[in-house]
Amino acid sequence: MKDTYLHEHKRLLTIIAREVADTSRYVGRDYLDPATHAALMAVPRHVFVPPELRDKAYENRPLPIGLDQTISQPYIVAIMTDMLRLSPDSRVLEIGTGCGYQAAVLSKIASRVITLERIGALADSARVRLAGLNYENVTVLHADGAKGWQAEAPYDGIIVTAAAKKAPHLLLKQLRPGGRLVVPVGRRDWTQSLIVFEKNRKGAVSESCHLPVAFVPLLENIEV
Repeated sequence: MKDTYLHEHKRLLTIIAREVADTSRYVGRDYLDPATHAALMAVPRHVFVPPELRDKAYENRPLPIGLDQTISQPYIVAIMTDMLRLSPDSRVLEIGTGCGYQAAVLSKIASRVITLERIGALADSARVRLAGLNYENVTVLHADGAKGWQAEAPYDGIIVTAAAKKAPHLLLKQLRPGGRLVVPVGRRDWTQSLIVFEKNRKGAVSESCHLPVAFVPLLENIEV
């Protein structure tokens, strides 16, 4: 990481920590797991945003990455990662690669990350970017993410970085018992909620969180 960004990067982590504490009634605790904090600090956000926006890379807000898509607000990346409760041997499925930033953060905790992007140009650029940065445990696939990726199921965690209209049951089927699915649910013109679906050892699913959020819509051409 360039020294010119180090101060801003550390400042961003302080802001995120404060916001996690402020929203603890939704997210379930008032701090980030140390592994999540370390992952956020290890990934240089400025290399995932367009060059003309790099001076804004460590602001706590989403930024456009082209094709009507965004890189998520760092606080949202932090809590979604944290809510998955990953371990070093976890296999994770991400729906909506975008620029690859969320996948990079996940890769610092989990052993394997499969990330799906429906927009071919974004998938291609993220694949090149992540490979160039040596994120060797991330596989980027150009695919309809709303259908999941059955070939490597079940997953210990599934994360969706765009808003589904309702609970994505196809994805829940690909979740390992004991695993978690983190997904924003709602419509662009309605209130969206970030929801954690957890599958217990017997396969029953419960939900929690319901943090108000605003995401671009999941590109759906699917069953749910």
